[in-house]
Amino acid sequence: MPQPVPEPRRSPLRRLPATRWSRQAPTWREASPAVIGAALKRALARPSGNWYVFAASDEVRADRPFGRVVAGTEIVAWRDSEGGLHAAPGACPHLGAPLCRGAVDSGRLVCRWHGLSLGAEGFPGWRPYPCHDDGVLAWVRLDDVGGEEPLPRPVLPERPAAATALTAVESLVGRCEPEDVVANRLDPWHGSWFHPYSFVGLRVTETPPEGAPDPDRMVAEVAFRVAGRWGVPVRAAFSCPEPRTVVMHIIGGEGEGSVVETHATPLGVRDGVPSTAVIEATVASSERAGFRLAARAAPLVRPLMRAAARRLWRDDLAYAERRYALRASGRWPG
Repeated sequence: MPQPVPEPRRSPLRRLPATRWSRQAPTWREASPAVIGAALKRALARPSGNWYVFAASDEVRADRPFGRVVAGTEIVAWRDSEGGLHAAPGACPHLGAPLCRGAVDSGRLVCRWHGLSLGAEGFPGWRPYPCHDDGVLAWVRLDDVGGEEPLPRPVLPERPAAATALTAVESLVGRCEPEDVVANRLDPWHGSWFHPYSFVGLRVTETPPEGAPDPDRMVAEVAFRVAGRWGVPVRAAFSCPEPRTVVMHIIGGEGEGSVVETHATPLGVRDGVPSTAVIEATVASSERAGFRLAARAAPLVRPLMRAAARRLWRDDLAYAERRYALRASGRWPG
């Protein structure tokens, strides 16, 4: 006879062993510069199809334009009357006024300087870019910047179904290049040492062996600290679907199937130093009834999710900036 399926525990929280930060097992031997560097090199060699994340989907609204500089290219984005996403050069083709300070009227972009109305059909000297809305993030394709063979859609990781997921997107900017952000994310070994307020007992259990079919997959076991000695243990797999994205899939424990996507978007160079936006999307899912309640309270939960991501990346961006400074000065040891 089939055995009954055990009821899941009412709470995902577990009491974690008492540990002292200084008594953790050192991870510097496992965090091999060669392993991290090889994973980074493979990631940077993957095709992106010239696609760049530039915003959270809900940042681009139907009532006003959204502006951003991506890889030195000024873009403006807006939504038409059906909610479709559009992106185009950010300077008005008439006299160069900033279209991000314009207006959206009946789904068309209107320049406030002289009232020129612009749409998806374009205008002489002004042609919209290919763009994509995946429901969480907004993407733009810049073929002149990327210089790769264009792809019709960005390379997207597998995600939970949007209808049952809770999503949050946080964005920060650092003075570094995208590879410094990606390299930081491909080093899970630093988690419990550098972020003890969030991670406890992190242990990397799998690294990519030579000739593996998925050569960038790393697997870690870790507990996400909630309060004091209470946390949520999970298994997480890290991989790179394209050169500016690192994805963490929860493959075991609470929230299995959830993902955290870290996208590194180059912005431009100022005073000789590059800037990169870290745009991190958390797409959380769970079968628990409590999660369904949390999803219904999304407006209250999202700010907490964003605050957690912001705290982590404030620390990690400081390191990414240092990594860039060392590389730029020729002092990088890797």
